[in-house]
Amino acid sequence: MSWISNTVGRKFLMALSALFLISFLIIHVAINFLSVFSMELYNSASHFMGTNPLIQFALQPILIAGVVFHFAIGFALEAKNRASRPLKYAMKNSAANSSWMSRNMMITGLVILAFLGLHFIDFWVPEMNYKYIENLPADETRYYGELVHRMSNPLRVGIYVISFILLALHLMHGFQSSFQSLGVNNKFTPAIKKFATAFSFVVPFLFIFIAVYHFLNH
Repeated sequence: MSWISNTVGRKFLMALSALFLISFLIIHVAINFLSVFSMELYNSASHFMGTNPLIQFALQPILIAGVVFHFAIGFALEAKNRASRPLKYAMKNSAANSSWMSRNMMITGLVILAFLGLHFIDFWVPEMNYKYIENLPADETRYYGELVHRMSNPLRVGIYVISFILLALHLMHGFQSSFQSLGVNNKFTPAIKKFATAFSFVVPFLFIFIAVYHFLNH
């Protein structure tokens, strides 16, 4: 427990949780991107994810726990960092010693957390209501229509776009930092940094493209 309570241990766990959530982002954007090309493929993939017992009762709780853990330990680290440095020194040297993204990880993290709340309200809560409260029969064809309906609201799409831009900024610093926290520092480090930068741009852009595409074509 003492290892978990120190800063190095927390950063290590933060990095592991970040890489776990990044793997979820890859799966999520891949499934959502199917909706651009094929309503049938998107419905089939969404139905599988929404009805498979392993995903629903094992992986989904782990994912939710991972999100809570990642943000909780991130805010704890940020609070400890702020408390450990003098205010004047931080204000004077922050711009010179760090990037905007690294200085504002808490801000981008809070916005992303708020967005996740909206995303749960938009999709997860109706899904739980459909399956477990109203107990309606399985309908493999409903997912595409639900997605298009959500993306027909310009305010919601605008919130999605802003949130994914901030996610990109969050990833640009966080993805690279995760490998550093895990002690990865070798000849592959420059390539890892390039991949992290590309990933941080491409994945949020795809989410934005999906939202805007369905808004313009609903």
